Amino acid sequence: MPVTTPRLTISQARRIALRAQGLDAPRPQRPNLTGRHLEQVVARTGLLQIDSVNVFARAHLMPAFSRLGPYDPALLQTASGRAPRRLVEAWAHEASFVPPSTYRLLGWRHRDHERQAWGSIRSVVHEHPEAVREVRALLTDRGAQTGAQVHAELAAEHPRPVPQEWGWNWTVAKRALEYLFFTGAVTSAGRTASFERRYDLVERVLPPAVLAAPEPTDADALRELLAIAARAHGVGSLRCLADYFRMGSARARPAAAELVEDGVLEQVEVAGWGPAYRHVEARPGRRAAGSALLSPFDPLVFERRRLEELFGLRYRIEIYTPAPRRIWGYYALPFLLGEQIAALVDLKADRAAGLLRVAAAHRAPVVAAAGGPLPESVVVEALADELLLAARWQHLGGVVVAEVGDLHEPLRRRLAALGA
Repeated sequence: MPVTTPRLTISQARRIALRAQGLDAPRPQRPNLTGRHLEQVVARTGLLQIDSVNVFARAHLMPAFSRLGPYDPALLQTASGRAPRRLVEAWAHEASFVPPSTYRLLGWRHRDHERQAWGSIRSVVHEHPEAVREVRALLTDRGAQTGAQVHAELAAEHPRPVPQEWGWNWTVAKRALEYLFFTGAVTSAGRTASFERRYDLVERVLPPAVLAAPEPTDADALRELLAIAARAHGVGSLRCLADYFRMGSARARPAAAELVEDGVLEQVEVAGWGPAYRHVEARPGRRAAGSALLSPFDPLVFERRRLEELFGLRYRIEIYTPAPRRIWGYYALPFLLGEQIAALVDLKADRAAGLLRVAAAHRAPVVAAAGGPLPESVVVEALADELLLAARWQHLGGVVVAEVGDLHEPLRRRLAALGA
């Protein structure tokens, strides 16, 4: 008999995705959050994308807050900066924290750096091979070093580029370090207080048991990475799954076929979305009842096409968009409520004044497939509670809302009623 492809509604697909990411239910009330709780978050998400923008909170700190509530960011510093490390840095989605076992699955990218790395990194080994050798020898002899420390050693021969330009105006020393980082020769032993990466040899950073494990074949590694992506997604198109570790559809397609054959993935059809894969362990909850502010780089939303197809939100970060052309704001965070992205709030932690500033507060557009918009009062009450929680996490004493966006007035009234 012909095999019938299971069909899912878009609501079922959303609830599967939210459950897979640990965002489908209210945060558990835990008095003391520990490193184990952080590890449980990473076990669900598979990775934490790193970004240095610190307008509200750095992007890699946000997913744990979204899922756990106020926790101590020092837990992440400990997990990635002290032996035995539970997290290490790697090029995964983009620059990311991943479990050490996942690091070993990225050897195919290290070996394929001539195609995978971008120009300024790829070219340094051809333009300055002696600098690459010198940087590696320096780390071997001295241990963990920042980019500034390594540049100081090479500055006489390779001075800083002039004129200074905004953007990736890297020195030869920095390019050599990033080449070694991309190819898997070095990684980060931790970060300084100013968020500088402290580069060191991989064999000094990875736990001994991980170093001793056999090197996986490219096919095995790609299959396991795709399984991690599928578990984190719950359900997703081939494009979604391939994007999670930036492997590309050509690499992902045979891996997906093998996982289907092995019974790890099931091919499904999502109404209004199309062919997709569901991880066999993934099921939709009866309802989604969680709420959370999300980083623009949260795994639930960082693949923008998936976000638009699944939640009906066309969303772009507008940091580099001229102010008159911004729609949502400089650094707008999506606000998840139930199974909808219900609002977008442009946040800034004003640490000097001790305030969380809401530069703009907008209702997010909700497509009909999402069940229609939630009542404004429901969105505002939940958003006000979340903003107060976020302010407490960042040790800020109050929330101030600017007169921008269609939610600003009801949000200000609600915060005033709460005494904020």
